[in-house]
Amino acid sequence: MNFRRIAATTAAAALAATGLVACSNDSEDTAAGGENATGDTIRIGTTDANLKEWDVFSDIVEEEGIDIEIVPFSDYNTPNDALVQDQIDVNKFQHLLFLSNYNTGAGAELVPVSSTEIYPLALFWQEHDSLDGIEGEDIAIPNDATNQGRAINVLVQADLVTLKEEGLLNPTPADIDQDASKVTVTPVDAAQTTAVYHEGKPAVINNSFLERASIDPTAAIFQDDPDNEEAEPYINVWVTTPEKAEDETINRLAELWKDERVTEAIMESSGNTAVKVDRPREDLDEIMNRLKDQDTE
Repeated sequence: MNFRRIAATTAAAALAATGLVACSNDSEDTAAGGENATGDTIRIGTTDANLKEWDVFSDIVEEEGIDIEIVPFSDYNTPNDALVQDQIDVNKFQHLLFLSNYNTGAGAELVPVSSTEIYPLALFWQEHDSLDGIEGEDIAIPNDATNQGRAINVLVQADLVTLKEEGLLNPTPADIDQDASKVTVTPVDAAQTTAVYHEGKPAVINNSFLERASIDPTAAIFQDDPDNEEAEPYINVWVTTPEKAEDETINRLAELWKDERVTEAIMESSGNTAVKVDRPREDLDEIMNRLKDQDTE
């Protein structure tokens, strides 16, 4: 009998635990149909294990006869560290740009296995339902390294901001051509963007802050287009090591995540803002190579 097991641990505990050995999941040990022939448990790292989709996913996986252990982490860097150290087998919590930045900073070679969703980054303006009248406004944007550049590109897509150089992946306020732009921007802590919104000013706000600030996700007046090349770095993915990238069980788990029951739960927990993405691995590899090239320029 295959049991679904959820690890009651935190990121710190997972990394500090001594003698934690990763399962042997080489593809030659994997039976056809995705069931792990050795009976090993696949450890999956994530930062959002509390969300409904993981319960739905776990039930589906149990039906398939695959043993998994969902390992929750409390920060964003530790799941990749754990993967590099063979303490988990795969993780699902990050987008491609985050993965690329991690690989560069850590000298790692983690790879995407499968695309999952993209969570659009959106512009909100209290008591407004369009961009009408926004010219001349000052817009609050998150000031963290990843989201600041994406927020500026959201405003580029909205034709509110013009960059001094087109096509920048991660622009900063210094890259904005103020004379050619219709608005100005003020970087603030991401958690403060909702406070700016409640003061009646426009703000680009991360999805994760909307619910706690009682902001309707569907009230956005503009959001980045998941089909736009500028949004590709923000496709969320399943990630593993190069050695396990062809593992049949891991790839089967990635496919099961695309089950409509999981998608329904994702839409519920995201306030209907998540967009399902089904891109072949070749596309993901190409995007990763592009990100790596831009990072070394």
